[in-house]
Amino acid sequence: MKGKTVLGVLVCFALSLSVYTETQQPATFHGEISDSQCAFNVHSLTKSHEEMLKSKSGLMGSTRSSCSLYCIQHLGGKFVLASKGHVYHLDNQDLPRGFVGEKVKLRGILDPKTDIIQVVSIDLE
Repeated sequence: MKGKTVLGVLVCFALSLSVYTETQQPATFHGEISDSQCAFNVHSLTKSHEEMLKSKSGLMGSTRSSCSLYCIQHLGGKFVLASKGHVYHLDNQDLPRGFVGEKVKLRGILDPKTDIIQVVSIDLE
């Protein structure tokens, strides 16, 4: 009897997961592909690249793109979507690489509990 109960709970759990993921459709998000270091004020007090680009070291380069790439390659940053005062984490860290520093239209499925978008596609605005 105990085994049937456990099996029943597992089946219900599996069905609830499949219904949840099937009902979620990709949504469209607009914003800039950036890095988590600048977007979350890890190394910047202004949530922007400007402060980092003005640094005397010049290591971050001279563009938003070069700043993001430096922060990702050398400071432990991750690609994010910065959108109207909100920052979304991106599950796919390969796809955004070609759009760093650009305004984009991103399609994906948002997990509202974690603010992680499961990226489906990215296009320039």
